[in-house]
Amino acid sequence: MNGVATTLAMTAARPAADRTTVGEQLSLPLFRALAGTLAGHPYLKVVVDRAENTWHLLDTVVHPFHVDYLATRILGMRPAELDARLDAVNASVYTDPERRFLLGVLSLHTDHGTDGGERPFLVLETTEADTMSGPLLEEFYASVRHRLDARLPLLLKPANHGQEHELAVISDVRVPRIHSHQLFGSRTRTPLNPGEAVGRLRHFRTAGEYAAAAGALGWSDIVAMPRLPDDVPRVAGFINTTPTTPLSHTNVLASGWGIPNAIVRDLDHLVVADGLDGAWVRYEVRDDDITLVRLAQPPTLTAPAWQRQPVRVRPPRLTDLPALPLHRLRRTDQDCYGTKAANLGELHHVLGDHRVDLTAFHGRPRPPRTDLYAHLTARLGVAPTTRGAELRAAASAFTRATVEAPDGVALPFALQHRFLASSPTVRAGIDELRAALEGDAADTVDRRCRTLQDLLRHAPMPDGLARRITGALPAGPDGADRLVVRSSSNAEDLPGFSAAGVYDSVTDVRGTAQLLDAVRRVWASLFSPRSVRLRHQAGIPLDDAYMGVIIQRYQAADLGGVLVTCNPTRRADFRNVCLNCSPGSPETVVDGTALPLQYLYNTVEGGGRTVALGSCGSDLPAGTRQRLGRLALAGRLLQSHFSDQDVDRPLDIEWLMTDQGAFHVVQIRPYAR
Repeated sequence: MNGVATTLAMTAARPAADRTTVGEQLSLPLFRALAGTLAGHPYLKVVVDRAENTWHLLDTVVHPFHVDYLATRILGMRPAELDARLDAVNASVYTDPERRFLLGVLSLHTDHGTDGGERPFLVLETTEADTMSGPLLEEFYASVRHRLDARLPLLLKPANHGQEHELAVISDVRVPRIHSHQLFGSRTRTPLNPGEAVGRLRHFRTAGEYAAAAGALGWSDIVAMPRLPDDVPRVAGFINTTPTTPLSHTNVLASGWGIPNAIVRDLDHLVVADGLDGAWVRYEVRDDDITLVRLAQPPTLTAPAWQRQPVRVRPPRLTDLPALPLHRLRRTDQDCYGTKAANLGELHHVLGDHRVDLTAFHGRPRPPRTDLYAHLTARLGVAPTTRGAELRAAASAFTRATVEAPDGVALPFALQHRFLASSPTVRAGIDELRAALEGDAADTVDRRCRTLQDLLRHAPMPDGLARRITGALPAGPDGADRLVVRSSSNAEDLPGFSAAGVYDSVTDVRGTAQLLDAVRRVWASLFSPRSVRLRHQAGIPLDDAYMGVIIQRYQAADLGGVLVTCNPTRRADFRNVCLNCSPGSPETVVDGTALPLQYLYNTVEGGGRTVALGSCGSDLPAGTRQRLGRLALAGRLLQSHFSDQDVDRPLDIEWLMTDQGAFHVVQIRPYAR
């Protein structure tokens, strides 16, 4: 719950009263008097002074950071001195095995007894970057337990995988404990994407109820149901009433659209109790709170900005270009081969050129620090003084040793353009769809899209075009190898328009006939009712959107998933990378068919922690979790190159891990935020 401080010298504008206590026994009334609230739970910061054999209970309002308090109030440092020595002071209290101070947080929770009543209990944890040994964790727990009201149960929550390992040899009778996934796995309300919306709540208890009303949903609706489908239209807000992941397609859409999204498991009760279904509400999702308030009367709403400001698409280049291996593409080829293909080509370049700078994220000032290079050298295992070209080379070598770019072939937009032009019936269908969109004939758009898709799926492939496609693979498509055919459009991964999950990919393709059919299917997905509606809403002209295709050999995976180089639910957190995974393909993570394992990895001070076990029921082996930590850091390093001018702009990376433990990147793109 408490992170390592970004800046700790926050002594200005303090209230006159400071209720911090030293040495007192902690009762529940005293806890409540001093506590703040984080993620919906009361919490209190504590500092154990081993040298003085006492503890300090911090007034949370007055002292938002542990280190600020102990440095200025106990050690007598001036704020400017603390700023100058911040990393050294942090190391002395979070990583020094002989440290004087033990820093932690006590949070208050409740469970239900056998009699149905609620019982309070406290949870003790350190910061995520704390490297306490097992004996030190046991001492910390015993010190707090000794000074705590005996009637209050106390559990220790390991803050990271290292602490879990240290505690494994210590009896849970001596140190009772609880893991994060046990504590928060049944949370009633969980933020997924921060935001605020005023709209009409549309509550659907089943997929059937939603399907019957989906066509009438509009931009002012807030859609609530057990799990939002990937084809949800653009609306004002999302509410899931059952668990899901912040890395699902629907939450990527929520992030890209800038709308609130959360898990509210008690919504069914709220809807009945407060008559919310169909009511106008104010819905707000913050890092530490979720509110849903019924409005007394319908508000006066204006059309959202996205309806007034069209999304810009780079004009496609339709010149006759060859199919090319992915490693020959660069990002500048996105207007010929699509964004996905161009980014994978760029990844090949990045991994093959040690001169590429992957340290820019760590080079940005994080006041009061001038940069994070010292932390990066620790993560890379090089000398603390390593800088410049030597540090860039080390970052490049680490990334190249951790991830691999996929082989494959990219088909340019020009091939789809030739295919569309080869069929007068298809051209007529496009003309009819364009006329329906221009005439705002919404009642006919979906029907014309489905008709056009059917024409594309069954239109004959001209012989010359078929040879261009089948001849693109070095060994041809008729071998025993299974192929994967993926979409790569110019109308995706744009500011305000992510298109996550909108276009088709085909993952089980064998032989020439299936390959040509899969390519047609990917081309046809550009004209699906949903993709056409979303682009039209965003102001993207029908004739400006084109589809490239990526053809790859299928790669079996022991583990697959997605990582985003940020904490999606806490955007100010520049330390953590969020990683979700499930056995097998990464598609199961993004399409929501299985609840994934969820992790956060600190790419500054190091360490990782398990957030949720999902549908797996048990955690991954320690060795696999360590490899995932390396993957998280590699993702952060790649962010320095792929984020254009803003090195804080996070990436969305789909990946798979082979049975040999190698990580293959399937897709890399900006994460909408």
